[in-house]
Amino acid sequence: MLKDILSIAGQPGLFKMVSQTKNGIIVESLETKKRIPAYTTSKVSALEDIAIYTESEEVALKEVFKRIAEKENKGLAVDPKSSSDNLKAYFEAILPEYDREKVYVSDIKKVIVWYNLLQKMDLLNFDEKSEESEESAEIEEKPAEEVKE
Repeated sequence: MLKDILSIAGQPGLFKMVSQTKNGIIVESLETKKRIPAYTTSKVSALEDIAIYTESEEVALKEVFKRIAEKENKGLAVDPKSSSDNLKAYFEAILPEYDREKVYVSDIKKVIVWYNLLQKMDLLNFDEKSEESEESAEIEEKPAEEVKE
């Protein structure tokens, strides 16, 4: 689900990879469908690799999105332009154990903006079975042929 969706530092919004070039990748904005190059010097992160700091361990962004979806009945989250106090209270209701020293309001806004965008575009799928079958289909290996001497 989130492995194909990218965030690029310094660029607003989310992207999906279209193709690869010798010095980077071509990405397409999920919102505008505009294609731009992301060079090897750009900090590109797949949403699947992002996690939120908590008091004990990190929680995957997918899990945070899942909790927001449960709280909002798969609807949109709170307005990301709400006050800092409202955003902190909302995030605390979703992830009570988040690390208040490491997770800034800007991070909370980004998570909410991303969630709302993915929800509007119907790209959030929390069906565990379909994802597991996708992964097992990708990993499925053929048995090695026997070597005759």
